[in-house]
Amino acid sequence: MSKSLRFIAALGAVLFAGVVLVACGGIPGDAVAQVNGNNLATSTFDHWMGVAAASGAVNEGEHPAVPVPPNYTACISHLASNATKDKTTVPSNATLKAQCAAQYTSLKKEVMGFLISSEWVLGEANALGVKVSDEEVHKQFQTIKSTQFPTTAEFEKFVAKSGQTVSDLLLRVKLNMLSQKIQQKIVKDAGKVTEQEIEKYYDENKSKYGKPEKRSVQIVLTKTEAEALTAKKEIESGKSFASVAKARSDDPVSKANGGLLPEVTKGEEEKALDEAIFTASVDKLGGPVKTPFGYYIYVVKTITPGSQESLDKVKATVKQSLVSTREQAALTKFVKEFKKNWTAKTDCQPEYVVPDCSQYKAPKA
Repeated sequence: MSKSLRFIAALGAVLFAGVVLVACGGIPGDAVAQVNGNNLATSTFDHWMGVAAASGAVNEGEHPAVPVPPNYTACISHLASNATKDKTTVPSNATLKAQCAAQYTSLKKEVMGFLISSEWVLGEANALGVKVSDEEVHKQFQTIKSTQFPTTAEFEKFVAKSGQTVSDLLLRVKLNMLSQKIQQKIVKDAGKVTEQEIEKYYDENKSKYGKPEKRSVQIVLTKTEAEALTAKKEIESGKSFASVAKARSDDPVSKANGGLLPEVTKGEEEKALDEAIFTASVDKLGGPVKTPFGYYIYVVKTITPGSQESLDKVKATVKQSLVSTREQAALTKFVKEFKKNWTAKTDCQPEYVVPDCSQYKAPKA
């Protein structure tokens, strides 16, 4: 990943929208959308389209042209120039225009999504009383800057290439910090659990904190009861279980291994066979047991007792499991309500409608 992209990722996937407060009325002609009464200026959209286009540069020193409908003149020229530099056949004008149109659609969706989401974060932070100081923002910005760009020259090169200003980056840091504080506020109370709740969860989920009893068993599976009885008599007369299993068993898994099923836990086998195995004594030949698969004879060879960890030993683990589950549930609920609430407050010009706009209608399947 390039250094510029790493820096963008570190700052968070939120962009700050330049807004103008309005009292009421529809979306003015110099705005692409309106969020809770705040206009997202067309000039702001154009600025971040340039940033988004710059992030797609493939070659060092390349400055991709922003695709501007309806003619896409600069974009077409840029793509044709790249093809010439790469010594490849220059596509037709119609093909290049189609490529630019597709690029515009993709970038528009990305930029509008970012601009709208930034307004949502600012609005939600204000509603929840969540704040970050300028000092906190500058401190975090310097930390990111020094980590990603050891020298001033490298940072200035990134800024020039990305088309962003330091103010843009500071505001992006602020929004990312607000997002984190909102999340912390939402999960703060949700993560509290009582001793009684921990005990209840442990009692209802003991199997998670222990090891079940395991039994190794030899089996012979036959199609008929008569075949099973014949196999049983052969073993009782002195033949080894393994040799009878290899000669007579229809079970493809255990047959080649002398009928052995190692480390069987309760519930793994068919119900009738499972009950027989886990009530049998070691080295006592049993069966035939009728099942939907046929008739089994069996002998339990070893029993490895199960174990159970005490509540005191796993209390911290149980608590963390409960906390994580509740925090995730709280966040899931919040995000659903957050999106629904803010989408209803977001109006977009027809040509700028994206999924976060109230006017958006999902295409029919």
